[in-house]
Amino acid sequence: MSDLSTDTLLPDSTRKPLQLDGYRELQLPDSTRKPQQQDGYRELQQPDSTRNTQQIDGYRDPQLVARLLQRIEQLTERIKASQATKLPAVQPATHPSTLRLMEVCGTHTMAIARYGLRSLLPPEIKLLSGPGCPVCVTANSDIDRIIALTRIDRLTVAIFGDMLRVPGSSTSLAERRAAGASVEVVYSPLDALQFAKEHPEQQVVFIAVGFETTAPIIAQTLLRAAEQRLANFSLLSALKQVPPALAALLQDPRLALDGLILPGHVSTILGLQAYQFIATDYQMPAVVTGFEPVDILAGITALLEQVNAKQEGQVVAIGNAYHRAVRENGNPEAQSSIQQVFASQDSVWRGLGLIPQSGLALRPEYRDYDAEQRFQLDVEPTVEPRGCRCGDVLRGIITPPECPHFGISCTPSQPLGACMVSSEGSCAAYYRYGIQFA
Repeated sequence: MSDLSTDTLLPDSTRKPLQLDGYRELQLPDSTRKPQQQDGYRELQQPDSTRNTQQIDGYRDPQLVARLLQRIEQLTERIKASQATKLPAVQPATHPSTLRLMEVCGTHTMAIARYGLRSLLPPEIKLLSGPGCPVCVTANSDIDRIIALTRIDRLTVAIFGDMLRVPGSSTSLAERRAAGASVEVVYSPLDALQFAKEHPEQQVVFIAVGFETTAPIIAQTLLRAAEQRLANFSLLSALKQVPPALAALLQDPRLALDGLILPGHVSTILGLQAYQFIATDYQMPAVVTGFEPVDILAGITALLEQVNAKQEGQVVAIGNAYHRAVRENGNPEAQSSIQQVFASQDSVWRGLGLIPQSGLALRPEYRDYDAEQRFQLDVEPTVEPRGCRCGDVLRGIITPPECPHFGISCTPSQPLGACMVSSEGSCAAYYRYGIQFA
């Protein structure tokens, strides 16, 4: 392997990071940068006097970024050359000129946009955003169920802020709050628990939205409520599990992906073991990585190395470019918390439809804290937002600029769908950082 292998490019946490000029230009030709992403590109280089340089600088090092991009360019050329001589069965899944890589984490989506990484990659690499934003994948039918709670007297709905402006079939939680409904924005489920203790006259329903990352703290909050016998606190669970959604994506022939950039936060809980089916059942290159520029580019490098190895007939294995946070078995204690409180159930995802065993419901022993059991909900018929293509964006069928409403009739101030509302939404990321190319 070349001396530009992924391992040699990663920062060494035991040494003092290079003290680089924050404004130093990357050693890249101007032609590799797209003008729409100059702000994100500049943000990559902007020094931040408030951050811990000992911890972060190594993963934002422009020299490492340049070397990783060089390695990515080499691997891309090698893959292209190999395509001309290999049989179709071992070629990448799409047109020979394109390598389609999907990130399935909303934080990756935002980081890639913020740092302008798309504009630095070879044109043959197309990064797609998958169903990695928990607010975005929450189905309209679930939004309508949450809104139905706001019509119950002496009841407060406690939500994460991203949920406030997501359009339902006829209204949103923000509009319901403006009309007088009790909707409380919280930063943690523990805040909702505290609110319930301070307002015993109110029923408080925490809306549990998220993936395996947030499920453990929600489980612990529920256990604390049960221990304290807090009768005015309950949950409405719209929690989702990532691995079943990945399986659904890989079964969709329209996607024809060449590799997956696996979520960093979720992987700290689940570990690499949760993704083994991707390699064994689908022979799909996949790599877990972190969120800084060097993390993401190292992950893409490792992914391209897998694509190249697959072309040469080698067995695909799940890669880990986030060793400082992700272990083979993940976090057993967090997994145990989830399993104690929740059980798998079929769940509807925006854009992906009904996915078997992809949701998390409260176990029967905690039904007293299940808002759907406690309250009779009058839910309106669900209507999808007219013209919104958020579902197609979440599946990677299109990128946000390919939607005719993007940036015109769908903006953060007047969103048609959840992908433009959430801070981790792909449409919001493209809009915020001025990415106008598909």
